[in-house]
Amino acid sequence: MKINKQLPLAVAVIAALCPLSVLAQEITVTTEQLDKIVAQAVEKALQEREAKLAAANAQRPAVAASPAATATAVTTATPAAAQPVGTAETAKTPDMQLPYGVAFTGYARYGAQFQGGDQKYVGVDGSYNGASALGRLGNEGNGGEFQLTKSIRGENGAIWDVAVMFDHWGDEVNLKKAYAGVTNLFASQPNAYFWAGRDFHQRPQQGINDYFWMNHDGQGAGVRDLELGGVKFDLAAVGAVEACSPEVMEDEANPSRITCTGGSGTGDKGNYALTSKIHGIQLGPVDFELYANYGFDSKAVESDDRLKAWQAAMVFSHTGKNSLNKLIARYSDNSDNSVYSKTEDLRTVYTSFEGSYKFTPQAQVEYLLAFHDYANDNKNQNQDDRRNYGAIVRPMYYWNDVHSTWLEAGYQRVDYDTGGDNKGWKLTLSQNISIAMGPEFRPMLRFYVTGGEVENNHTARTANGENTQLDSFNVGAMWEAWF
Repeated sequence: MKINKQLPLAVAVIAALCPLSVLAQEITVTTEQLDKIVAQAVEKALQEREAKLAAANAQRPAVAASPAATATAVTTATPAAAQPVGTAETAKTPDMQLPYGVAFTGYARYGAQFQGGDQKYVGVDGSYNGASALGRLGNEGNGGEFQLTKSIRGENGAIWDVAVMFDHWGDEVNLKKAYAGVTNLFASQPNAYFWAGRDFHQRPQQGINDYFWMNHDGQGAGVRDLELGGVKFDLAAVGAVEACSPEVMEDEANPSRITCTGGSGTGDKGNYALTSKIHGIQLGPVDFELYANYGFDSKAVESDDRLKAWQAAMVFSHTGKNSLNKLIARYSDNSDNSVYSKTEDLRTVYTSFEGSYKFTPQAQVEYLLAFHDYANDNKNQNQDDRRNYGAIVRPMYYWNDVHSTWLEAGYQRVDYDTGGDNKGWKLTLSQNISIAMGPEFRPMLRFYVTGGEVENNHTARTANGENTQLDSFNVGAMWEAWF
């Protein structure tokens, strides 16, 4: 049975989607006719929208990329060689495809860990080889970095991006990035990326021990991927951001009053660095990089505390069919891993060999050997002189593309010139659930148990002078992802 209805309003809506030549009077249609008209109108509207999107995309280049390695709209997993958001400096090209809207990227890890021993996180006193020098698996705290980036292509073809990042690694939430950058600005240097503002800067990181063997985060300006004679240059001038440490004032009316929140300020602290990097050099099968940095202070620093520092480093990398290996060597004068922080007469040397090997798609291993020498030429200030020796190995087995089992073992010795040495070991067994097969894929859920033992013979002693031994047994679960 057909029911006739008068639908002047419905026909008017349909006319807006699929214009008719004459709609001057009230029209009478059947429900079957109405359904057919609606379907045709919707289909035509969708076709017109798809045609507009296709035309817009045809004007965009085809390769996905983004500034500072953190503006990229990442839809696939990040390789293991890449660092958490913002730590890698990826090349940007004028033919890159811009992400639609605002890109949300970041790195985070959160979970709970039950402490069943003397240490929640197993570490040797006096260590300089990273936050997790005995291995980071099951041995790191919670926190994250969260970034929003907007990319814009100008009418002249220049590609701009503006980014802001907040991090959460303690009680405070800090503004870590607020910068703008542009590429494809000059025809002679289409790949050069010019930037200014506050950003992560020159912070190469080793993943297995969570060590930034250089770090010059701050605010300033610079250029990356400047090409000269087939070699790429990075140059920048940056300043350390004002920051403060929490301090309890016991001599005031409120003895627990904290005079500083620990967050960062908006100005420069007074410590500056000129940084440089030469890369894109191929020595046969080996990739070569060279770093050179110079640190100095402004009059914002007391005259007696003003110092100069410099450092240089070389990196040799080789990628084989089933392996990836890297050799790092760094020398610093009046500083360690950053020329912002200076100590008079200090000399430090850091060398490491790290890599990974894939026996089969299911069986893989990662490893690291590290040496760190910390020495002060001033004989009145050399009580902390020491050498760090560290080794970490992490065999991994993938049962399928979801479940895997990892075992990480680490050992470290901190050998002081005077007063003995500190040493320790850690062993972690972790059962994982991930998005795909391989150590590079995140997000990942981990369920782990960690055991370890530390002997701080130099820095920790009991009241009767005996060496202090710290035992650890921890159980935890956490989520880790970069996106």
